[in-house]
Amino acid sequence: MATDFAALLHRFLTTHLAGLRGCSPHTIASYRDTFKLLIIFFRDDRSVPPEKLTLDHLDATAITGFLNWLQTSRHNSASTRNQRLAAISSFHRWMQTQDPTRMARCQDILAIPAKRQPQPAVNHLTVEQTRRLLAQPDRTTRPGRRDATLLATLYDTAARVQELADLTVRDIRLQPPALAAVTGKGDKTRHVPLTDNTTTLLRAYLAEHHLDQPGHDDHPVFFNQHRNKLSRGGITWIIRKYQAQTADPALTDAEISPHTLRHSKAMHLYEAGVPLPYIRDILGHVDLSTTEIYARASTEAKRKALEAAYTDIVTDDLPEWNHDPGLLNWLTNL
Repeated sequence: MATDFAALLHRFLTTHLAGLRGCSPHTIASYRDTFKLLIIFFRDDRSVPPEKLTLDHLDATAITGFLNWLQTSRHNSASTRNQRLAAISSFHRWMQTQDPTRMARCQDILAIPAKRQPQPAVNHLTVEQTRRLLAQPDRTTRPGRRDATLLATLYDTAARVQELADLTVRDIRLQPPALAAVTGKGDKTRHVPLTDNTTTLLRAYLAEHHLDQPGHDDHPVFFNQHRNKLSRGGITWIIRKYQAQTADPALTDAEISPHTLRHSKAMHLYEAGVPLPYIRDILGHVDLSTTEIYARASTEAKRKALEAAYTDIVTDDLPEWNHDPGLLNWLTNL
């Protein structure tokens, strides 16, 4: 017979997340992985086998121990720890409505704070570096034309790697105004405009593979030799292959992933003067505060603002420090 924890967890993952909330398979898989790790923790660290794990075992002390175990035994980052805590908190927030007698215990768990973590840097390429990377595929070959179109579409749409992999022919509109219908987190679709160059590449690519003919609406735009959609790992491999071909050490030595092109597009838009609300809509962010990381990270924008503000105040005809007797005397006597 299933324990109370097993029964409630099954209802949470299926009826609640998949049914009522309509979460994507990727979101449900993330929640599932969290509870797999929690079960392993109780089995290995607390000697509680899965078939005997009940709700009585779940309290704030146990969950805190689990979070510490993630960092010490599994060497997870603070970000991963917080992600696991968010999944557990969501379960206990829902459980309050299923078993009100456990509300106090649930609220103790909900009060566990997330771990503070440093603000991540926005890893992005300059405009010239992006241009150089996107120019690497050999467009005289069929695979090269596919890869050139893939890189251009990934950058132009600022799509997440899974969003690009999930693109189907019906999601691409080549008639003016050209756009891509990108489906992201929570199965929310946003319409991203395509530039003329990317539209030209997509038109030629779809025609070459006969995907512009009727009956191919649900065919993946980018696919492998078995005509299955490319995986996230496959797209990452393509990017790193062309990264290795560049002669620019700043590119070959950099940590470049599909998300780097997403960050790069957002930074280039911001530095070109595009308002943050427009960038938020292109990226598919729910909250504008998420998009504001590009404003904080834009050293180029800060430099231009400082130069505009102080250009008539600060001059460059300052004496060299080693020609300043006062400064030299002060340094000598220091």
